[in-house]
Amino acid sequence: MTRQTYFIADLHLSENRPDITAAFFKFLHSHIVPQKVDALYILGDFFEVWVGDDYVSELSAAVAKQLKAVSNSGIPIYFVHGNRDFIMREKYANMAGMTLLDEQTVIDLYGTPTVILHGDEMCTQDIEYQKFRQKSRGWWWPKLMLAMPLWYRKKIARDAREKSKLSQADKPIEILDVVQSAVLETFAKHNVANMIHGHTHRPNVHTYEVNNQTLTRTVLGDWYTQGSYLVVTPELQQLISTPL
Repeated sequence: MTRQTYFIADLHLSENRPDITAAFFKFLHSHIVPQKVDALYILGDFFEVWVGDDYVSELSAAVAKQLKAVSNSGIPIYFVHGNRDFIMREKYANMAGMTLLDEQTVIDLYGTPTVILHGDEMCTQDIEYQKFRQKSRGWWWPKLMLAMPLWYRKKIARDAREKSKLSQADKPIEILDVVQSAVLETFAKHNVANMIHGHTHRPNVHTYEVNNQTLTRTVLGDWYTQGSYLVVTPELQQLISTPL
């Protein structure tokens, strides 16, 4: 059997979209488990919102049960935080059989050093968001939020989501995309020529020629209207989208 590693991001799982949850479970049972893949990487924004590991909903419990079964079958699952689920902690990760990784992590992908990340930090033209990101990833902000009552955290999450929708509606599409200089800085920081990320919801494969070297950046798609995933074998990387 051919060795394979899968990457997904931006499922935005929520009670309002049971079709996405069903598509994800089908993906696990049709692609991940039967093929005994080497690993599954989830690159952030797995859930639409995350208010803390102490809140276990029917949805998050069902997702954890499915992922734990995959993990128990011998397939490792790795998770990189996104901008929606950055306060997920070890409690839920253990419940789901996932290993939490740093926001930018270099992995050995069949002999190719590859940096994986959610990607929001490379959208540097969105000044408003980057200010929030810097604050929210600090040591004090998550600690403060998680100390708040659950009902209050849910309210903050709802308000923040509405504010985000209004803010994005007023911004040119280019501002919400990654900036090339930030992309190249990330390649240089990790001294790699291969990158995989999500966040922008623009599935594509981009290449750059720098110092006679080809750099490849693969962007994962969201799951609003499709099941989007990247499958990598020792021979190739293939970005695939299937209808929900």
